[in-house]
Amino acid sequence: MSERVAILGASDQPDRYAHRAFRMLREHGHEAVPVHPTLAEIEGVSVVPDLPSVDGQVDTLTLYVRPSISESIADDIVAMKPGRVIFNPGTESALLQARLDEAGIPWEEACTLVLLGTGMF
Repeated sequence: MSERVAILGASDQPDRYAHRAFRMLREHGHEAVPVHPTLAEIEGVSVVPDLPSVDGQVDTLTLYVRPSISESIADDIVAMKPGRVIFNPGTESALLQARLDEAGIPWEEACTLVLLGTGMF
């Protein structure tokens, strides 16, 4: 089943995990919505500057930013009401996880690349 996936901390640098996730999500038939404050596009796909600029429902929000960034925009994350949030390695935040629990938004500590590669996404 195809999902709409917002990538917070998207990158246009091929060596970055966020960029690998962008490509792999698309290869698996998902709609990747890159989110980054200064990038205009990634491989022809328009980048949105922040979460409030993402139009429509998001099935999965995958995080590629340090906890201090995600915690500072916790209100935007909760307001987005994604179907789930994936905390990739290094992005874990007890504060944000508690906020998601309060809002009834499922989350998991996992690697988007591994989930896609093993068919567990």
